[in-house]
Amino acid sequence: MDFLRRFMAGRYGSDQLNNALLLLGLVLIVVEWISRWRWVGIFVLALLILCYFRMFSRNIQARYAENQWFLRRWGPVSNRLRNMLARFRDRKTHRYFKCPQCKQRLRVPRGRGKINITCPHCHHQFIRKS
Repeated sequence: MDFLRRFMAGRYGSDQLNNALLLLGLVLIVVEWISRWRWVGIFVLALLILCYFRMFSRNIQARYAENQWFLRRWGPVSNRLRNMLARFRDRKTHRYFKCPQCKQRLRVPRGRGKINITCPHCHHQFIRKS
């Protein structure tokens, strides 16, 4: 264990971009297994080499910049997926509406009949059936 600690000293290690690349590699392995496209293995191998290169790299600033670039691109996608999942989980107890004026998404409880909804952002009032 001490050998591994000494070996990794001064190296970048793993981050969110590496995790995403490994997940993409696993997805490609499944695609290769289902479709029997043997050439997909080349891409999987390239992804693994890239992951290990990034993990063992001593150029920490460059790897950090790559990860920040990835997080800037992935952040909005991740938030959208997280919001869709939350809306799906709440589908039995709540309804979601958009404010007609500012387009803010509002969550209201289901089964209340026609209600007057006030947007907390722009204070516009509108009536919807929950």
